[in-house]
Amino acid sequence: MACIVARQGRHMQRYNSGRRLVVGCIPYRFKTTNNHPDSIDHDDDRHRLVEILVITSQKGYGMMFPKGGWELDETMTEAASREALEEAGVRGEVEDILGKWKYKSRRYGTFYEGFMFPLRVSEELTSWPEMGARGRRWVTVEEGRDGCEHLWMTEALEELDRRLSDNTNASNKESPILVDRLKSKDLACIYNEIDRWTLLFGP
Repeated sequence: MACIVARQGRHMQRYNSGRRLVVGCIPYRFKTTNNHPDSIDHDDDRHRLVEILVITSQKGYGMMFPKGGWELDETMTEAASREALEEAGVRGEVEDILGKWKYKSRRYGTFYEGFMFPLRVSEELTSWPEMGARGRRWVTVEEGRDGCEHLWMTEALEELDRRLSDNTNASNKESPILVDRLKSKDLACIYNEIDRWTLLFGP
């Protein structure tokens, strides 16, 4: 297995009107409930609980989601996947963007623009670049909402919770149609193209 190394430095960072562009993701999975054995159809999410993967800061405290600078040689979805791999040690499918936020960095005191995506986890690695600096654990949506110290990340989690709840409610009424999965890659490409034009020509 090839050695995975986290990217370092900010010489490839993207900026918009002086604000650093940050991309992150909320890794999640479905866990089978006790009332429904593992033998149920794994394409049916109606009888499974949502768990999200949270990480600590590099100092080993707090609760947050993987995120980092969006670099010039990658798309937003590629950046989200990279951050999930480097900081949390997971791979999966990046889904439709949750939103865009402007927030103030606690460390540097400057304003950033943050973009968040859901990432449905398909693989959890036992070794990853930042495993020595960060902890990780699976929690419920409620635990994540209560424990996350970053308002913009909490709002992204609430949006993901609403989306998954809406999908579950729709599934209970009719046959599941996974429209979001089909649209996610196209929508992400549109967001990437819009931001390229914004960076080149301004808002």
